[in-house]
Order: sequence, then structure tokens, then C-alpha cells
Amino acid sequence: MTAEVICVGTELLLGDILNTNAQFLAKQLAGLGIPHYYQTVVGDNPERLKQVLEIATARSPQGGGLARTQILLFTGGLGPTPDDLTTETIADFFNAPLVERPEVIEDITRKYAQRGREMTPSNRKQALIPQGADILPNPAGTAPGIIWQPRPNLTILTFPGVPSELKRMWQETAVPYLKSQGWGKQIIYSRMLRFWGIAESALAEKVSSLLDLPNPTVAPYAGQGEVRLRVSAFASSETAALELIKPVEQEIQQIAGLDYYGADNDTLASVVGQLLQSSGQTLSVAESCTGGGLGQMLTTISGSSSYFMGGVISYDNQVKISLLDVNPEDLAQHGAVSDLVAQQMAIGVKQRLATDWGVSITGIAGPGDGTETKPVGLVYIGIAAPDNTVESLKYQLNPQQERSLIRQMSACQALDLLRRKLLANSSRR
Repeated sequence: MTAEVICVGTELLLGDILNTNAQFLAKQLAGLGIPHYYQTVVGDNPERLKQVLEIATARSPQGGGLARTQILLFTGGLGPTPDDLTTETIADFFNAPLVERPEVIEDITRKYAQRGREMTPSNRKQALIPQGADILPNPAGTAPGIIWQPRPNLTILTFPGVPSELKRMWQETAVPYLKSQGWGKQIIYSRMLRFWGIAESALAEKVSSLLDLPNPTVAPYAGQGEVRLRVSAFASSETAALELIKPVEQEIQQIAGLDYYGADNDTLASVVGQLLQSSGQTLSVAESCTGGGLGQMLTTISGSSSYFMGGVISYDNQVKISLLDVNPEDLAQHGAVSDLVAQQMAIGVKQRLATDWGVSITGIAGPGDGTETKPVGLVYIGIAAPDNTVESLKYQLNPQQERSLIRQMSACQALDLLRRKLLANSSRR
């Protein structure tokens, strides 16, 4: 038993629309325990759509009974315009005539009347359904989908491209149908483990003995500075899956040490917030090159006002001097992007806002302003601790990265540095 997702729409190929439907269906299939190995995006072209169907239907799984069943999920191309060709192309591929369904005409007419409009002749096209197919109702829109078994062990479900309509149709009709057919008795459940401060290749090497496990499986993913390990289990329930995942997750955490920072929806900002709350400590920040990005990450977390007091965006040197008490002679001698200035910014904001911790960021985000001694991507992060000790760390990020990414990475580096300091402090108590 396998499923494929086929998304129809030239606008997807052009990049005009983000393909969130494929992501939604992928997660939903995993929740039903339905293996899903392929996704395809094809434009509004009947010949190319038939080629996709030819390839997809040739990938029928081996075995007997339910194990040989294949599900093809289509999104897009169900509207009333001439380029909405999904239903008629599928019908043509399987040599099935299209039949106008009066109940669909009635449904469309009623929905138009509710909006104070009359159904246009082009909407009758949406009532043409392959002979033998069942209607997949669309409560939120005018374009119904179909549930069809054009040949043994092959089920086709079609959905509009509008995400809100697809999601409702999936939950209200598709899921009950799939479960009635015997699917959904087992699930694929995943935990996403998150790491910062280690390269994907280095982490993969450390956990290499776990990457070939059959159940649960472990797979590495790289992000923008972050590395993730997805641990997925195939089981009869979420509880049973977690029992399989738990010992593997614990082993990975032990191997990774402090490079592991959280799982699933955790972020560096949320983890730092939890540590500050548990210690009853407060934080303030002083930012130069990140322009408030660090403060934004911190305040994204609900309840952050209990530990994050605020910050100073000291983009101009005069602001560093007047609000953060940075020594103007040090600025003149060492420059704003320097170890000494980062330390003074951190202790300055800590004292100005009367917080336990002060964190500062100063750097060169580019693409200009870099020099041979201070290239683009050079960042200093200062940390002022509750005992008023202060230090800074130097980071050299990739100078070829975009300005926005350098700023984002700098803020994340600052959060990770603070996270490690908070953990070290809590272990000494």
C-alpha cells in the first residue's frame, strides 16, 4: 500500500504559489500510516498530466490484498476555467466517459444563491464526473472532488488547489473513507530532534550506528545553522510509537551532549525562555548588526515579558556611547565590531535595564563594508552574567551568505551561547 501526491498547476511550477498542499497531505498520510514515496508537480497540460499518470500507475506496490493498493491524491485543476483539466484528463486516461451529476449542479446553484449571484454556464463543467466515480463533497467551495477506483487496487482522490477547501474535504470525507477501507490502523509518528553548534556531517558520523535502524528510523536534516534528526516509528498508536522512539532519542541526546537543544516545536528562543523562567532570571539585549532581530525572536514566545525586559538597537556609534556607556576611545581604536565593544555593550545594557543577563551582538552583515581584517560575516557576541563577569566570542560566518541570513544566524548564535551559559550556571547550583 502506497500513496502518491500529484499537484496540478502551472502557477506552482512558476513559483507564484507555495505548495503547502503537498506538505499537508504528506503529514496526514504519515498520521494514517500510509507510506508515501513520491510527489509530482505538473502544469495545466493534459498530455503531461497523462505522462504523470502513466508513471504513477506503473508504480503499483507488490504483494496481495490491501498491500497492493495504490492511492493517487490530486490537488488543483478542478475549477471552471479552461485550464482546469484534471478531472477530464484523468477520465480520458482511463477511457471513462464524463457524466453530469445533477446533485453537483444543485449544490453549486445553491452556493451561488447564498452569495447573491447566479451560477455561470462555465460552472457546469465542475459537475462532470467520471462514470462510476463517487463525489468527494466540497463544503467550502464549488469544485467537488472525486473518489474513484478506475481499476483494481487503485484509488484516486481529487481535491481543489485552495488549501482551506482541501483540508476540510480531507478531514470530513477522505479520512473517514480511507479508514473504512482498512487504512489508518497503524501510524507513522515522528519526533524532530534539534541541534545547534555542530555540522550535519559531524552529527551524522556520531550517530551513524543508528541511521540504519528499521523501526524507528533516524534521518539527518540540515537547516540554516541548525541540524535536525527525525526519528520516526511505525506503530499502532502514538503511545506505542513513542515507546519505540524514547530509547533512541535518549541515546542521541547522550551522544550529542550540549549540541542538542530541543525537539519538535522547540526553538532556541523558547528553550532560553524556559531556562530563564526556571531560574527566575531576566535578560536584556543590545543589538547592532541584527537591528532588533534577537529581540524579535525572544518576544515571539508567549509569556516572554516575565524574563525579557527589553533591548537597545545601537546601530549608530553615538547610541552605543550615550545609552550603553561604550568608551568612545575604544570605538575609535578598535571599531564597533570588536571584542571590547561587544563586552561593553553587554554590560551596558545589563546595567541600564537592571537585568541578570545582558547579551550583545555587533558585526558586519554585508554585503558591503567588509575589509581584509574585518570581513563580511564577522560577528562578536557579548555575554554579561549575573555576577557582572563579561566575555565575548568571535564568530566568522560565511561572507557569501545573504545579509538577512547573516543577521538571523548571528541572533541564533547569541541565543545558543546564552543557552549554554544558563545550563552551566544551573549545573553549578
